[in-house]
Formats: sequence, C-alpha cells, structure tokens
Amino acid sequence: MTTVDVDGIVLGIEPFGDEDAPLVLLAGGTTMLSWPDALCERLAAGGRRAVRYDLRDSGESTTADPQAPAYTLRDLAADAAALSGVLGGGPAHLAGIGVGGMVAQVAVLDHPGAFSALTLVGARAVAPGPPDDDLPDHDGAAMGRLFSRPTPDWTDREAVADFAAAGAEILGDDPVAARARAARVWDRTPGTAAPVQTANQLGTVFSRLDCTPRWRERLPGIEVPTLVVHGRRDRFFPVGNAEAIARAIPGARLLVLEEATHAIPEAAVGEVADAMLGLGRIGQSGGDVPGRPGPGRAGP
Repeated sequence: MTTVDVDGIVLGIEPFGDEDAPLVLLAGGTTMLSWPDALCERLAAGGRRAVRYDLRDSGESTTADPQAPAYTLRDLAADAAALSGVLGGGPAHLAGIGVGGMVAQVAVLDHPGAFSALTLVGARAVAPGPPDDDLPDHDGAAMGRLFSRPTPDWTDREAVADFAAAGAEILGDDPVAARARAARVWDRTPGTAAPVQTANQLGTVFSRLDCTPRWRERLPGIEVPTLVVHGRRDRFFPVGNAEAIARAIPGARLLVLEEATHAIPEAAVGEVADAMLGLGRIGQSGGDVPGRPGPGRAGP
C-alpha cells in the first residue's frame, strides 16, 4: 500500500497486477479493504491493473474532520477521475462498492471521458437518508439491532473487531471475515478518536456529506458498459435498489448473488471477477453491453 497526491489530496492506494495493464479503479466503501484481496488478485490474474483506494477520511487518505467534512460527494467523484488520470493508461474501468458506488455513479456522470466501464456493488442511486418512495429502505428490524448496540472502546482493537463481527451477524455477513477486516481497518486508521474510527469502520462521514444535486435522474445518460452486482439477501440496501439502477442505465447487466448479503462473500469472488473482466473487454472494444441475463442473473 502507498499514497499518491491528487490535486493536493492524499489518497491511499494499493495496486495489483502489471503496471501497463488496463486499469480497474476500485473506490472503497469507505476504505479500500471493502474490496476483498482475492478479488483484486483475480482481476490482476485476468490481465488488469487493479488499484483499490481509500476515500477521504479513511485509511491512508487525507483525514481532516469526519464530523464536518469540507468536501462534497462531487469532490469525491472528482478524486476518482483525477486518480484515474494520475495512474495513467487511458480511461479506467471504475468500480464502487457500498457508498463508493454512489461516488462511482457521480464520477462517471460528471467525468465521462475518464472511464471506460462501470461496476457498482451493493449500491443505490440516491444519497444517504430516506430513499425515494419506489425504492426499498434498509431492513428496519436489522437496522434497529445494528444501531441500538453500545459503541465499542475505539482504543481497543479486539473490542472493535468484536463489534464488527456482531454487526456482520445481524446483516447476515460472515462474522469471521468481518472481524479480520475490522482489525485490518483499525490498524490503518490514523488514531483511535471515535469520529475517525467510526468514519473508517462504519462510513459515518457519508451521512454528513453534501450529496446534492440528485443524480438518479441522470443515470440514463451513462454510456459506458455497466455491471450492477448485488446480494439477494442484502438487508442494508435491499436488492430492489440494484434493480432500479440496472433499469435506468441503458444496457446495464445485473448480477444477483443469490446467497450474498451486503459484502462480497469469498464464494462469489470468482463470479464477480469474471463478470468484471468480461465487462472490461466490452469497454475496450467499444461494443454493446449484453442485455440478456444469464444463470443467476436478473434482467434490468
């Protein structure tokens, strides 16, 4: 892992694969560790330069005041476009997971020349807060359990890892994987102050961002090949959010992971990597996005 300076903003990055290979830029949600190591390695083995990175106020990226961020969602989208340019090699395949998927949608809309393809994992097309009436909201029972828990002692690495594991069980994710990821995130967090830890562990900085203007109505203007990936059992952003994105973006392919929840499970890494590699080939050739769903997929 290293850092790069992008227009005066430091961004933490980790590259996988040949430096001269086509770039797949993986926006964290909020830290880069939301993207599994195995997925990055599969992309690299498939002939891509996979670079995952931390959003601002997470990981090795610029951290200021997560409780009062002095930037907007569009600034984070601009970071993605600028990072693509700094890393070079032509337009990048941009992928965003969770809240990083919100960044990725706005980045492709605001900076279309910077990107050749788009992958969205576990995302939705509206800002944090109540969704549009036609979109499913968070699972109320799960969220009640998730957010009614006492917060851990952020200075205690094991307590933070236990907190993450318990949260994963509520959401239906793998608690063992969540525990390990939380410990790695803790190790990379610049300090144990509660606002900084919650920004890294829970992405709370996003709830304080200026996420205007709306971008959902602009989605039909996305012209790059697009893959939308979502867990069928996601309780945080139910799968109807992915279906709405796929309907809105012309030709988008929807890959539903039948046994997955919010995170990408180890068992699905190969399927997701293969779908992303296939999308990248379409983007490089300039062909149309396949519109017919295959096994395990739902049409847009």
